[in-house]
Amino acid sequence: MTLVSFIRNTLRLVFIAVAAILFAASCASHKNCGEPGGKKKYSSKRYNKSLHERDSLCSLTKVQSDRLTNLDKSHNELKLEYNALKTNSGSQLNKLSADLGTNQAKLQQREARLRELESILRKQDSMLNRLNSSVKNALLGFSPDELTVEMKNGKVYVSLSDKLLFKSGDANVEAKGKEALKKLAEVLNKNNDVGIAIEGHTDNVPIKTAIYKDNWDLSAARATNVVRLLTDDYKMESKQLTAAGKGEFSPVADNSTVEGKAKNRRTEIVLSPKLDELMKLIVERN
Repeated sequence: MTLVSFIRNTLRLVFIAVAAILFAASCASHKNCGEPGGKKKYSSKRYNKSLHERDSLCSLTKVQSDRLTNLDKSHNELKLEYNALKTNSGSQLNKLSADLGTNQAKLQQREARLRELESILRKQDSMLNRLNSSVKNALLGFSPDELTVEMKNGKVYVSLSDKLLFKSGDANVEAKGKEALKKLAEVLNKNNDVGIAIEGHTDNVPIKTAIYKDNWDLSAARATNVVRLLTDDYKMESKQLTAAGKGEFSPVADNSTVEGKAKNRRTEIVLSPKLDELMKLIVERN
């Protein structure tokens, strides 16, 4: 190392030491960060700049610290709300679960009830089909213009023409009509779970005799005589049967033609399944 270099290095070190002493002295008299009264100016511009930057950082730090405190407070409040919501949600979930269980039980009960109802209806349909076939087979010896058998609206209708059962204007059952009713009774006596309605019908031609004053009277007398024949002669259960006179007010054909009038002059025997079992099930479930 040359002498010149040595002298330069030595002077540099001395300068640094002096600067450090001056810096320390100036720092000793300066206020702490963020404290009031820190407006004194120092000879070193760099030092004054550093102090200004430090104070700015102190202010910024305080702002951020306040924000952090507020965020921490908000966090704690949200945490409390979350815990409360979690607790309430748990209660609501338990209630919803209980309600769901109750609804599922009710649904299962309704499904079971529906299956029972469907089972009863299937049995009734099956019974009606068998009854329809049995009645048709029993009455095979009669022509379609004397009687018809059909199943509709969940019932079996046996329609007997007046020429098979009665003389014109009369309510006494003829011999061939008695034969048909006897065959029908043999089938019905084997089916005690069937309701039987006897309905008398006429055409629209007015009638007035010493015995029957109008078609209402004639149709009711015909229905009643058929019921008496079935119960007295063919030993059917009276509680199974009902009689009704419909007169001319339930036609099945046009009364303006001879053929229509003939179809309307009839006695209908309506066979329907008893609904006791079905009604009992409905009442028990309500």
